[in-house]
Amino acid sequence: MSQRHQPSACPSCEEPLESGDLFCGACGYDLSAVPPLPEDRPTVVMGSPVGGAAWPADPAGPGREQPFGDRPSGPPATGAPGTAGPASTAGAAAVRFDARAAEAGAGDFELPAPDPAARPAPAPGTAGEPWGPGTPVPPPAARPAPHAHVPEPQAGTGTPAAPAAPVEPPPAPVQPPAPVEPPGAGGVPDPRAVEHTATPPAGTRLCVACRAGHVDRDGYCENCGHAQPRERDHMEEELGAVAAVSDRGLRHHRNEDAFAVSSTALPDGSPAVVAIVCDGVSSATRPDEASAAAAAAANESLLAALPRGTHPQTAMHDAIVAASEAVNALAGDGDDGDAMEHDPHHHRNAPACTLVGAVVAGGLLVVGWVGDSRAYWVPDDRSGPPARLTEDDSWAAQMVAAGLMNEAEAYADERAHAITGWLGADAYELEPHTAAFKPDRPGVVVVCTDGLWNYAEGATDMARVVPPDAARRPLHSAQVLVGHALDGGGHDNVTVAVLPFAVVPAGAGSA
Repeated sequence: MSQRHQPSACPSCEEPLESGDLFCGACGYDLSAVPPLPEDRPTVVMGSPVGGAAWPADPAGPGREQPFGDRPSGPPATGAPGTAGPASTAGAAAVRFDARAAEAGAGDFELPAPDPAARPAPAPGTAGEPWGPGTPVPPPAARPAPHAHVPEPQAGTGTPAAPAAPVEPPPAPVQPPAPVEPPGAGGVPDPRAVEHTATPPAGTRLCVACRAGHVDRDGYCENCGHAQPRERDHMEEELGAVAAVSDRGLRHHRNEDAFAVSSTALPDGSPAVVAIVCDGVSSATRPDEASAAAAAAANESLLAALPRGTHPQTAMHDAIVAASEAVNALAGDGDDGDAMEHDPHHHRNAPACTLVGAVVAGGLLVVGWVGDSRAYWVPDDRSGPPARLTEDDSWAAQMVAAGLMNEAEAYADERAHAITGWLGADAYELEPHTAAFKPDRPGVVVVCTDGLWNYAEGATDMARVVPPDAARRPLHSAQVLVGHALDGGGHDNVTVAVLPFAVVPAGAGSA
C-alpha cells in the first residue's frame, strides 16, 4: 500500500508540520489537497542510439532493465515496416531501455523511434533467423570506408540500400615492432660515443663530474669545482723482487708520499734491487712535488752508480744528495722563486720532504735516510728478533739520545713528530744517514713513511703485522700493511715498500 505524501511544511503558510497532520495548525490548510509527487519512472540514456537499435526489455517482467551489454534473452526486435531482418545489434550496448516507460506511454520517457534509413543491411542469409540455443550469432556486416559509395541493391532482392552516411574506419592493423639495430649499425653513430663531440685542446683535462669544465693545476674543475681523482691517490708497483703501495689515507685531500722501485745488475752480473720512499712535509709548499722529485732523483742516481761498481753504501749517500738537489731546485721554480725574491722569509716554506731507501746487492743490505721515515728488518722464520734499521731525525729522537726522556715519554709528547732533518732549500744542514748490514738469515725489509709506523711503531709490532709469506708475496704484504694503517684510522698518507732479502748461509755481521 502506497504511503500518502506528507510535506514537511505547510504549502500555504510554511508552518512546520508533524507526522500525521491532516490540517495546518496555523492556517487550517487541508493537507490532503497537496498533490502527490509524480511516480519515479526514470529511463537512463547511456548514449545516443546508434542506428536506432536498442536491446528490448526482458520478457521476464515489465519494467526490468536489461543489463548493459548482455545478450538478449528473447527474439530480436524486428525492423520497421517494409524492412526485412532483425534490428542490428551494432551500437545496442549504448542504450538502456526501461519497459515501464514504454507501457506508461508517457511522452517525456519515450526513446526516439528507430530510423529505418540508418539501419545497416543485414548479412546475406541471416534475415529473420532467430537467436536460440546453439545458434551462432551472425557476424556484423563489414563497414564501408568513410565517404565510400555503397552500390544500390539490384531489383527484386528486397534489400534496401544501405545509407551513405560516414562510418568510422576500422582500426589500423597492429604492425609488429621493427627490429632494433645495435648502436652504430647502418651508419648511425652511437649517441653514447658522440655525447661530447667538442675536442678540448691538447693536454687539457676534462672534469669527470660535469664533463664540461677544464681541470686547473690544483686538480679542481673550473666549472663545477669538483675535485678530480688523482693518479697518486693510490699507487701500486711490483717487480720481481720488490713491491710498493702508496695510498692517500682517509684524512688528507691528496697523497704527498712518493716511491720508486727498480732493479739493476752489478758489474759481476749479480742483481741489485732498490726501494726509495719519500714523505712530503705538509707544512711546506708543494710537498707532493718535493717527494716525487726526490724519489725519482735518488732512484736514477742509484741505477747509474751501481752498475759502475760503486759500493752500495756510497751510492746510497750520493743518491740522497742528488734527491736533495732536486728538491732544492723546486724552490726557485715557478711561483715560489718569485715569492722568495720579494719575501726573504718565504724560503722557510720551500718544498720539503723526507727520504728513506734500501738497496739489496752483493749480499749486503744498505739503508739511507733523512727525516723520520723508517726501515725495519723482519726475518722470515720469526725466530730471530726483528729490528728497526733507522733513527728518526725528530724532536723525540733527540730527547731520547740526550737522555732527557725515555722513548715512551718522548713519543707521547705533542712535539714528538717535529722533524729536525729533511730535504729542501730551507734545511739547516744536510746530513745523509747510511748503514750497511749483512743478515745471516732470509727476511724482508719494510721501508715506510710514518703513515704506517704510527700504527706499528716498535719492531715487534711491525713484525706482527707483516704476513708470514712476505718474501714470496711482497705486493700482497705491502697491501696488507697499507690496509692495517687504514683500518687504524688512516690519519696520514701511507706508503710502504717490501724488499725481500735472500742469503746463502754464511757468516753474519754488520758493515
